[in-house]
Amino acid sequence: MQRWPFLIVFIVSAWLTPLQAATPPAAAIASAHPLATDAGHEILKLGGNAFDAAVAITATLAVVEPTGSGLGGGGFWLLHRARDHHEMMIDGRERAPLAAHRDMYLDDNGEVIPGLSVDGATAAAIPGTPAAIAHLAQKYGRLPLAKSLAPAIRHARNGFAISESYRRMIRSRLDALRKSEAAARIFINDNDAPPTGHILKQPELAATLEAIAKHGAVGFYDGPVADKLINGVREAGGIWTQQDLASYRVIERKPVTGNYHGLRITSAAPPSSGGVALITMLNILAGYDLATLDTVTRNHLIIEAMRRAYRDRAVYLGDPDYVPSGYYIAVPVQRLTQPLYADGLRASIRPDKATPSNALPGEATLDSGNDTTHFSVLDRHGNRVAATLSINFPFGSAFVPPGTGVLLNDEMDDFSTKPGAPNVYGLVGGEANAIAPGKRPLSSMSPTFLENERSVAILGTPGGSRIISMVLLATLDAANGNEPASWMGVKRFHHQFLPDVVQHEPGTFDTHQTTALEKLGHTLKQVDSPYGNMQAILWDRKLGKVLAASDPRGGGKAQVR
Repeated sequence: MQRWPFLIVFIVSAWLTPLQAATPPAAAIASAHPLATDAGHEILKLGGNAFDAAVAITATLAVVEPTGSGLGGGGFWLLHRARDHHEMMIDGRERAPLAAHRDMYLDDNGEVIPGLSVDGATAAAIPGTPAAIAHLAQKYGRLPLAKSLAPAIRHARNGFAISESYRRMIRSRLDALRKSEAAARIFINDNDAPPTGHILKQPELAATLEAIAKHGAVGFYDGPVADKLINGVREAGGIWTQQDLASYRVIERKPVTGNYHGLRITSAAPPSSGGVALITMLNILAGYDLATLDTVTRNHLIIEAMRRAYRDRAVYLGDPDYVPSGYYIAVPVQRLTQPLYADGLRASIRPDKATPSNALPGEATLDSGNDTTHFSVLDRHGNRVAATLSINFPFGSAFVPPGTGVLLNDEMDDFSTKPGAPNVYGLVGGEANAIAPGKRPLSSMSPTFLENERSVAILGTPGGSRIISMVLLATLDAANGNEPASWMGVKRFHHQFLPDVVQHEPGTFDTHQTTALEKLGHTLKQVDSPYGNMQAILWDRKLGKVLAASDPRGGGKAQVR
């Protein structure tokens, strides 16, 4: 397996008596931006716990990494509280406006209107991040919001130097950003992408953060900030109302769990498809002794497991609080994560031939990039957070309501806008993920905990539709006893049912493997560059050491203190 010698991994070791260390010898944070990692450690040093640190990291990423997340977006925060082993997922996913309807992005001929669910105010769902960080602080944290949000407010007001990758993302969304006067004023310099090293200051975003710090979620969803959000969206053709903001609530959901060869998996529940699909794939693969197989056969079986899990994603998964017409249950989580169900899926896999996606049963009515972000946190008490956040496409909708500094998401594109029509990531969905008022769109975000008698892992990654397959490959590597640097080094490949293609990073398959997989019937497609930006922590409880790793494909920072 190829290693990444240039990956910076920080290790703190403290040799303890076996078995097992009750608390970690150090705290660890891995995030997609050094300033966010530093903000989390700053809060831990002030006496905050992992949940306070998660608030600080979330808010700081909203300032310094607006390509992937922000106050105008949402996400999932997977929590483990050490004192009582309480595990919960905070669902801060965005909601469709109450005036939304199934065909809102179709023209008079029933065809999808290009760009309407991607760019501008019409693409934005109601944000969940402000409510989620307020909930985290109030119910799980130790510190007031004013302290936890201080690093983000400081960086928004004083500014930070933009990176080359940030500049590339600006260029990819330049036309859309130019259409929003407020967004252009913040993110564009002389009608073009600013130069690397440019100091980006966001005083209006700082003021919005200060309103949240002072008033909690009400500071965003009511009062002057809410008025500016609604007025800005509606003046640009959007459909938000005061009721949309006032009625937004985070939801605490029970995570989905599974087991793979003694490794307990805890991951995101619907409206994320991540945990269900991950456990489905692992249940399928648990029926094979992958370690004894040659590389081609092993990868073939993994691809076939991906194909079937993503097929189920397209057919069954959506917001669990909505039951589509004709369905007995909204999302059959228990069935999809049952090992017996996986036995049936496995029985349809041929070891000598790829299954064409169109040959799988069912009516699947018919995403690639740093458009999301992830961070992992472990504190010295053993509390932990895995959080994956998004505004969907890079820079979301590219729209900022004037006077707020808040870059809005374009998560409405994550719904099925029309049967058979793919979203910007090529994902298709069925009735379970159709647009409805107040509904939460399906997601691929997969914040995950892995745990056995010896160790605990905290991991996740951005990457659109490829998130789940990346977490799967890392989980398989972790199950083999490898450490976070190795999980990052695994070459990535992906199959999402439709299109019927195996996407892969450059160098994933050698000539022999390529020929052999194609002979089995797989169509391979190399992507232009490496993808993903995984952030991971491993606490080895037997040896009493903590390791943290940040993906070398990104510009993040992993640090153990």
